[in-house]
Amino acid sequence: MRLVALVLAGGEARRMGGVDKALLDLGGAPLITHVLRRLAPQIAPVAISFNGDATHIAHYSKAILRDTVVGQGPLGGVLAGLTWAAGIGADALVTVPVDTPFIPLDLVARLRAASVEGGASYARSVDIEGEMRAHPAVALWPVSMRADISQALGDGERRLRIALKSAAHADFHDIPDPFTNLNTPEDLARARSRMIFPPGGESHDI
Repeated sequence: MRLVALVLAGGEARRMGGVDKALLDLGGAPLITHVLRRLAPQIAPVAISFNGDATHIAHYSKAILRDTVVGQGPLGGVLAGLTWAAGIGADALVTVPVDTPFIPLDLVARLRAASVEGGASYARSVDIEGEMRAHPAVALWPVSMRADISQALGDGERRLRIALKSAAHADFHDIPDPFTNLNTPEDLARARSRMIFPPGGESHDI
């Protein structure tokens, strides 16, 4: 199964004041940089779903994808990604939100291992309160799901978890809160406190 990846960065980030989340600073680097540092060694190529002015992110990927129909949420980005993946001969697409800078370094391998007979899979992890949480934006999507997702969007269904209702799940019990979403300025501040900065080196999460 040939996999490619998509960073979902097309949201409006209203709780962040409407700024481009991809370019928010975390420890001296944009969020998109942190995600790609972890994702790119695992899988290639990596496209970026982005509906704003792509001038400042064009150098991150040769494939900057816009939603076919704007306003459909992350599922619209997934559909654009699956269309791109099919066009380059891939069998499935791995998606990761741009505001999850602490994704595991073995994410792709574990999503692939969880997939049953080439089907979809998504990540689950234990949050800081000890509760198991699903992360449907962190998922493996077979290209064969394109028609179903297009139909769902046409019917007004935008929820990722509904699109993945029959998918397998990959559990990440062993990593503390690896899919932390940075939705608010307070979330970003907490993420900054989670970083460590070795002298002269790159930042890493604790």
